[in-house]
Parts: sequence; structure tokens; C-alpha cells
Amino acid sequence: MAQITVEPATPARFDDAQHALTGGGDGRSCQCQWWTLTNTEFNATPTDERRRLLKDEIGTGPPPALIAYVDGEAAGWVRVGPRTAQVRLSRTRKFSATEEPWDDDSVWAVSCFVVRKEHRGAGLNARLLDAAIDFARDRGARVVEAYPVDPAAGAKKASNDLYHGVVSTFAAAGFREVARPSPDRAIMALELRS
Repeated sequence: MAQITVEPATPARFDDAQHALTGGGDGRSCQCQWWTLTNTEFNATPTDERRRLLKDEIGTGPPPALIAYVDGEAAGWVRVGPRTAQVRLSRTRKFSATEEPWDDDSVWAVSCFVVRKEHRGAGLNARLLDAAIDFARDRGARVVEAYPVDPAAGAKKASNDLYHGVVSTFAAAGFREVARPSPDRAIMALELRS
């Protein structure tokens, strides 16, 4: 049985972050900057610059994400942090039905998953989500919000479209559905403290 651990993305783990992000999907080009930049900024920023932005973000801390390791190899990634640090979320019309004010730093968001192709189907998203919940709780988050897709509510999704995570994974972790802005997209929340 494989040994799975999940650790914060720290400066010493930047190469591991790159390994996790470059194993399939859009992680290689996105560098997990999609939610931290406006659309105009993202489109004007080349991949090398996005990589530098991620390195700077990890270097200045706090860790913006967690890395899953399978038998010591970086295999997956989840972005988790204050929603206010992920500026594109508040600018995404589909997410306007949130119950929480956008300027509340105690609301955190789980916004992006990446799992290397060779590790897909092994339940890493659920392990990453559990670790993200604990990470947010330990750092004072009041609520964790997410914006997963529901593959059961529409056409089959390509793996690149599942970077938000899927509704069933969040439901299994205790999240409740707050809104359904489209048939295949939900806003889900988990209260960590009142």
C-alpha cells in the first residue's frame, strides 16, 4: 500500500510543487495563478512569469497550497487560503450567490486541484481536501468555500475541467451546497467555527 502524506507548499518544496503541477492538465502553464490574477493580468503574464509569481508567493508565505506525496514523490496539489487573496473569485459572476461577504478574511477557499496523471483515481483529491480543511481550521478560518463541478449533472467533463474538484468529494467531507449557479456547478461551504 502506498504511503500518502500532505505537506504545506513551502520554499524548500518549490521543486516538488513544480513536479506536482506539471504532471498533466493546465498546471504547467497556469502555475496556480488563475485565481490570484484578474483575467487581463493572467492573459498578459507568460508562463515563466507565472512560475516566478508562484515562487514569490510561496517564498513570502503563508503557504498558499498543500502538496500530496505518494511514497515520497510529489503527486498532487490543492490551493487553499483566504478567499480575499484569490481576487478572481469575487469577479466570477457564477460565484456571486455565496452567503459570505467577499471582504471577510475568515472565509477561505479551496479553488484548485492538480493530480499527476499516474496518480489519478487513487483518492488523492479527498486526501488533499481533508488536509486543506485541517490547514484552514488550524490557521483560524471560520468557513471554507469551494466551487466544484458536478459531472453527474451534464455532459462528461474533461479532466482539465475538474480542477475545481467535484461535488461528491466535497459532500463526503461535510460541505453543504449553498447555491447551484448552473446545473453542473455548485457553491459549497463548510463551517469550521461560528
